[in-house]
Amino acid sequence: MASAVLEQATEHQGRARVALTAALESGPSHAYLFRGPRGAGKRAAARAFAAEIVAAGAADPDDARRRALLDPSPHPDLVWLAPRGAQHMVDEVRERVIRASVYRPFEGEHRVFVIDAAEAMRDESQNALLKTLEEPPSFVHLILLSSEPEGLLETIASRCQPVDFAPLPAEVLEVQLAATPEGAGAKAEEIAAVARLAAGDLERGRLLLSPTGRELRGEVEAILTATLADELSTAPWRRLLDDATAAGEEAEEAAREALEEESQAGIKRTAKDITDAAKRTGRRRRTEILDLGLELCALWLRDLAALAAGAEEVVFGRDRLELLRSQAATVNPGWARAGAAAVQDTRRGLDLNVSEELALEALFYKLARTA
Repeated sequence: MASAVLEQATEHQGRARVALTAALESGPSHAYLFRGPRGAGKRAAARAFAAEIVAAGAADPDDARRRALLDPSPHPDLVWLAPRGAQHMVDEVRERVIRASVYRPFEGEHRVFVIDAAEAMRDESQNALLKTLEEPPSFVHLILLSSEPEGLLETIASRCQPVDFAPLPAEVLEVQLAATPEGAGAKAEEIAAVARLAAGDLERGRLLLSPTGRELRGEVEAILTATLADELSTAPWRRLLDDATAAGEEAEEAAREALEEESQAGIKRTAKDITDAAKRTGRRRRTEILDLGLELCALWLRDLAALAAGAEEVVFGRDRLELLRSQAATVNPGWARAGAAAVQDTRRGLDLNVSEELALEALFYKLARTA
């Protein structure tokens, strides 16, 4: 049963499956870093791996495994810490992981602590966790999950055994997206396109199939259509900024409501803590949507370059082929490739706190002039 559970969780992640199976056979290490894109299966693999660890040495391994596999898990020797909002709360990392890790297992021989979205830990939390990683009790195993491992301190990452998760193949993503609520009413052509635009990220694929994602794709299409026609007087890029702002506001409000509910349930937080955490969540969502919009612009230009060069088989936007073909007939492949590179440069530039609107205005006017 153990191998079957882990094999199912890592069905499309051969390297991770081999590494984790070998770890269970030889005895798991004290700390792991599961790294790879969102939606690649890190959480499922971590739960299956943790279940096998707590089952080893338990009086009833099957029952221990069964409880550990539940989400949320009632097993007292499995602690799963996910961020409440944009970041992990420092006190929760200290109380639920660092201080709790000194206590012996409640039932079996092992305790497992999983920190989801580990990059969302503040530097203060990461530095506090360092001693636990350096000198953990023999019965403690930590699993850090991260889609952005560059957000972890080197002192943290270097003390964990890495387990890499690759982006899911587009064909696999198509099947998974079709089974989601977002994909239930979508046409096959749209799902095929989204599976490629998502770059192996299931969560991104679900976003692109949502009303927000569909609107975002529509705005990108409109912006680049206007750019090619040199009709930028209406500043179509503002719609992209508006979409990002609306998504950020929605996320901020949802985070505020969730945090207030938790506060009413007994989790201590000041009004300032709730406001600050909600605002961080909103800013993070706004940045995510704006960045995704720009990435979709780069991918549209990439598709134009492929079509202009006669390579239709590698086009991502398969549900927009008719429009892409008509646009590709009027552009130079070199212009499209250079345009995609310019968009990527703009994405990187936004990290430097430049004016977003001015940056987008300069980008699309430059593309229009050189088209």
